[in-house]
Amino acid sequence: MFDLMPFDSERGLLRSFDQFEKNFFREMDRTFGGFKTDIQDKGDRYVMEAELPGFEKEDIRLSVENGYLTISAEHREEASDDKKQYIRRERKYGSFARSFSIEGVDTEKISAEYKNGVLVIDLPKRTPAVPPSQRIEIR
Repeated sequence: MFDLMPFDSERGLLRSFDQFEKNFFREMDRTFGGFKTDIQDKGDRYVMEAELPGFEKEDIRLSVENGYLTISAEHREEASDDKKQYIRRERKYGSFARSFSIEGVDTEKISAEYKNGVLVIDLPKRTPAVPPSQRIEIR
């Protein structure tokens, strides 16, 4: 049966489906996907940089809930009365969101700054509580 297949082997067929799947989801990620982030461990804190080009500061929202930091941003399409005749329109409008576990982070001291399309979030580590030392008597 596989002799009639236009592929050199069954593995070639599987490779074709695998390549199709990768290309499909790569395009989906470009269209609907999130944004890229870098997270650095600076010893006493983490520093997260998220690329959000084209967003205004007012379009970005940070929230902490149930041990997760969620970054969300939304492009809004402005309604206008003039009928523009686009030949091609590639700029997307929609919302993006990503969540990150922030276990071990002091959520009261998180700060953020947005400049030139990059959101920088400072995540100070929680200092572990050290139990007080005590002397134990021997009987």
